[in-house]
Amino acid sequence: MMWTYILKLVVLLPLVCGLMIGSLYLWRRLESRMPGKPANRTMAVKETMMISPGLRLAVLEFEGRNLLVSVGRGGVTLLDKSDPK
Repeated sequence: MMWTYILKLVVLLPLVCGLMIGSLYLWRRLESRMPGKPANRTMAVKETMMISPGLRLAVLEFEGRNLLVSVGRGGVTLLDKSDPK
């Protein structure tokens, strides 16, 4: 009697966890395609790079300009901006 419960637990627990992780993965992949979101945004993240565990560099495109920002625990700092060529 106890062995059947343990066998069901061993089989069903990874199955439920796998379904949960799979559904979260699909949600993140399909979230941008959902209706109701604007197709054209004024700002886009072009590229990010992790410099250290608490610091990240990001290139943002805003109104045709590229902005280099530093994102850390202390906030966001504008490092450089370039005009379109």
